[in-house]
Amino acid sequence: MATVGGFLVVAMVLAALFAPALAPHDPAAADPRPESILLPPGPGGVMGTDELGRDLFSRMVYGGRVSLSVGLIAVGISLLIGLTVGAIAGYFGGWVDSALMRFTEMVMIFPAFYFILMVLAFLGPSLRNVMVVIGIFSWPGLCRLVRAEFLSLREREYVLAARSLGAGHLRLIRRHILPNALAPVFVYATLAVGGAILVESSISFLGLGAQPPTASWGNIIAAGRHYVESAWWMTLFPGLAILVTVLSYNLLGEGLRDRLDPRLREGRDGKSARG
Repeated sequence: MATVGGFLVVAMVLAALFAPALAPHDPAAADPRPESILLPPGPGGVMGTDELGRDLFSRMVYGGRVSLSVGLIAVGISLLIGLTVGAIAGYFGGWVDSALMRFTEMVMIFPAFYFILMVLAFLGPSLRNVMVVIGIFSWPGLCRLVRAEFLSLREREYVLAARSLGAGHLRLIRRHILPNALAPVFVYATLAVGGAILVESSISFLGLGAQPPTASWGNIIAAGRHYVESAWWMTLFPGLAILVTVLSYNLLGEGLRDRLDPRLREGRDGKSARG
């Protein structure tokens, strides 16, 4: 299943990169002719057309580019903040750890999705704001994970040996601790991309994300909700795209966790041996 998830992730990334070559029409080009509006899937279009006569397949391909970009950039911002705060807290410990963890818990108190909506309502709807806000409010979980890894790794023999040889704080963190703490970070980041895409789709559905005529899976569903009975394809295809994307990243993350976590691997090998 992890292989299937990885294959789907690669396929979606390639589709987003080569969207101009894959999309047969301009995703924002409307066709006002009555015979071109709300066409079902068929010869007129693989996924039909929307209420403005726009080709839905073209909008889906470009919408995937938007959703994946938001997910990756938001997770990148989250990684930057979470790694920095978690590394400092876990490495230095003491009052530094206590202060940073109290701050992290304060951020975790807020219901993230509703707080994101509030901030976007104040800043205004735009993709840039969506990326930044999602990244800023999704780092506490990663921070706690990195902190736990640093608390464990800073007491290992090779770190103590490097410290006794005169290695400074920055060198210890950069060369000896951080590389050994990255395995769970990769797993977390993979799972977080799917979550960020889901949040972006929800925000765009509510009208605070990508603004028309920019295509996003969320605003395609928002437009299609008025035509659920007469044009089911407008909600079915973007909904399936969100489902498959999030599921693919989750499967890939679970597979990475099984491969990178030695405890899970040892437990699996032990069960195989007993079997």
